[in-house]
Amino acid sequence: MKISVQENDFDAAMEIAELRANNARIGAIASFIGLVRDNNAGDAVTAMTLEHYPAMSASILLDIGEQAMRRWRIEDVTVIHRTGTLQLGEQIVLVAVAAPHRHDAFLACEFIMDFLKTAAPFWKKERTAQGERWVEPRATDEEARQSWIDPTDISGR
Repeated sequence: MKISVQENDFDAAMEIAELRANNARIGAIASFIGLVRDNNAGDAVTAMTLEHYPAMSASILLDIGEQAMRRWRIEDVTVIHRTGTLQLGEQIVLVAVAAPHRHDAFLACEFIMDFLKTAAPFWKKERTAQGERWVEPRATDEEARQSWIDPTDISGR
């Protein structure tokens, strides 16, 4: 499993090639790449700054990846999350999941993103014509995370 929190950009094709290298059990790779878009909540966005809690961010991403590996039949996971100031169109995050079959790869990729958006200590500040503002969590992100939680699991995860 590869987990990285970094300022530098990443090469998604290279990361996926590394993920699948020398593993003939892999029959599918599902991936997600998040980008800085030019609008949010009806306002034009010109840039975004991502901050994180360094003592915890990589550890929580690792925990999320390990949860996915326990829940689905997957071979490997890569999660890269960038920090710092990013311009429009720049890559923010890569989640890639390798599995024998597509169904497990898709589900695990979606699970990782849903938990990353709600449980990992990252904060986004957008630059707009009106100034800078922190991006508030969306109710739909928390609803997506809650849909994965097993009510019989007393750990709360």
